[in-house]
Amino acid sequence: MTNALLSDWTGPFALPPFADIRDEDFAPAFDAALAEARANIAAISGTAEVPTFANTIAALELAEGLLDRVSGVFYNLSGADSNPAREALMRDLAPKMSAFSSEVTNNKALFSRIETLWQGRETLDLSPEELRVLTLYRQMFVRSGALLDGEQADRLTAVKSRLAVLGTDFSQNLLAEERDWFMELAEADLEGLPDFAAAAARAAGAERGLGPVVTTNRSLIVPFLQFSPRRALRQKAYEAWVARGANGNANDNRGIAAETLALRQERANLLGYPTFAAFKLEPEMAKTPQAVRDLLMRVWEPARKKALSDAAVLEGMLRADGIPGPLEAWDWRYYSEKRRKAEHDLDEAALKPYLSLDAMIAACFDCATRLFGLEFRELPGPFYHPDVRGWEVTRRGEHVAVFLGDYFARGSKRSGAWCSAMRSQRRLGGDVRPIVVNVCNFAKGDPCLLSYDDARTLFHEFGHALHQMLSNVTFGFISGTSVARDFVELPSQLYEHWLEVPQVLQAHARHWQTGEPMPADLLKRLLGAGTYDQGFATVEFLASALVDLAFHDGVAPADPMQKQAEVLEGLGMPRAIRMRHATPHFAHVFSGDGYSSGYYSYMWSEVMDADAFAAFEEAGDPFDPATAARLEKDILSAGGSEEAEVLYTRFRGRMPGVEPLLKGRGLLDVA
Repeated sequence: MTNALLSDWTGPFALPPFADIRDEDFAPAFDAALAEARANIAAISGTAEVPTFANTIAALELAEGLLDRVSGVFYNLSGADSNPAREALMRDLAPKMSAFSSEVTNNKALFSRIETLWQGRETLDLSPEELRVLTLYRQMFVRSGALLDGEQADRLTAVKSRLAVLGTDFSQNLLAEERDWFMELAEADLEGLPDFAAAAARAAGAERGLGPVVTTNRSLIVPFLQFSPRRALRQKAYEAWVARGANGNANDNRGIAAETLALRQERANLLGYPTFAAFKLEPEMAKTPQAVRDLLMRVWEPARKKALSDAAVLEGMLRADGIPGPLEAWDWRYYSEKRRKAEHDLDEAALKPYLSLDAMIAACFDCATRLFGLEFRELPGPFYHPDVRGWEVTRRGEHVAVFLGDYFARGSKRSGAWCSAMRSQRRLGGDVRPIVVNVCNFAKGDPCLLSYDDARTLFHEFGHALHQMLSNVTFGFISGTSVARDFVELPSQLYEHWLEVPQVLQAHARHWQTGEPMPADLLKRLLGAGTYDQGFATVEFLASALVDLAFHDGVAPADPMQKQAEVLEGLGMPRAIRMRHATPHFAHVFSGDGYSSGYYSYMWSEVMDADAFAAFEEAGDPFDPATAARLEKDILSAGGSEEAEVLYTRFRGRMPGVEPLLKGRGLLDVA
């Protein structure tokens, strides 16, 4: 049979022919793609021609075209719709892909050509974008060990290969933990749960051929913790949730975390850096571990003070229920939800009927239309899973991108929410338009009703998607979200602000049955409670970010769990709040090194997103055309074409301080 991955994709928009792709196609497709890439790179490095930007850098940009195409499909599927065959191939591919990457960056002839171009860059008449790409290629090679020789080069290759294997193992262990654990509920155990939560529990059970269950999916377990009056069941569910990856079974991730940290330190030392954090942060906006620590601690003290004040109130409510205390982590959400209802006359059950998934998707699209002139036309598929929906994105009648939305939790999908591109935008070699994917883990229902946090997640991931779809650069190397890690969250977190615009909710937050808009008083209470419980939310995030930084800014701990405990004790962590991501399930940090030493980046970007949205407020219109045009030109379309500080300053005229962040979280008066 023909391997669909290796054939020309002639369907609409050159989408992958999902219906024709078989699992057994991937291994031979990767073999063919790697062979083609190796041949192309050998031709570039082995030519006798004098190095030019065209025959070296531009040629490298196109050398892995088939590999990019196959990888774009496979790695999206491996995260969003895994199965045993795909998991086995992931384990096989991890060292192979790492070895290929090391082959390229250890290719002395190839690096010599890049170095020649770099040293003579002022004489090459390069465009600003070409100079930026050349700079980043050289930086990538040097940071990958191109200046090392002999035993050091060989050891770095081995370290990177082992890290790739460990990251895959960590991810697959976590997926298995989340897939395998559930807590069966009797009908009586649904007491206190609103209809949407009870329905989600029954639906999750039905998938397993059982009655209602609670799983560790966030969209299912959080409502259970918010509403279930059965403290013993809350405790059981919560402790299972936070114990993922630390259960002493075949899926235990603690040893993987320890080995990962040790190898990262060795990698940094081989490259001449004192710590992995120093290595990792050098190309980011923050530059140094101390700059990160300064920001996080500036926010920690007011957040902790607010959280402790809130904890005292919640513990009083616990004692009023006849429970001697103390307040525990499985109590916080339950009593916080009661308090929110009492103080703001607001509860999740009242909100959800107005926040259907379809309505919030329409809200996302409407804001993109009003800001950037984008239009969305739903496509028939099929896509890689029956749950996936697709849209063609156009502007003034011209094709911009294909956008895929994969919104529902399932056992084959890793937890969390993310944005990826099956194909990135570029102009080199022809106008290539992107295929962008948003993946979420909402509890499936009929209809699917979102919490306000779920709706914020939807907007967040769509902000990433806009960064990909509106990209307008020549080179795929700097396309879309290919920017500094602590800048990449700016477009996503900025887009969340439009969910808070009253006219957006007035237009789209409509009751899923009656079509009536959210009542004005409910809308007012919702927006008025915007900073409610931010002490809790900020502390659980900061604890994770500070532990991540401590892991990598110093000698790698032999026992990461002990180091985690020491950091939290030193911070004075409130006893009723846990890290948002404990070490054994901290996928941001250990499923690869994308956010290692970088979990802080959400807060670093938040400093900018609060200030960036203020530009629209200062213009007097959240959809101000001139401000939106600058946002697209200076940030969303620019990719990594310039340093992040340059792009942001061009948009805003300056870099912001931390005050807008503290104000946005309701912590300014606490500081």
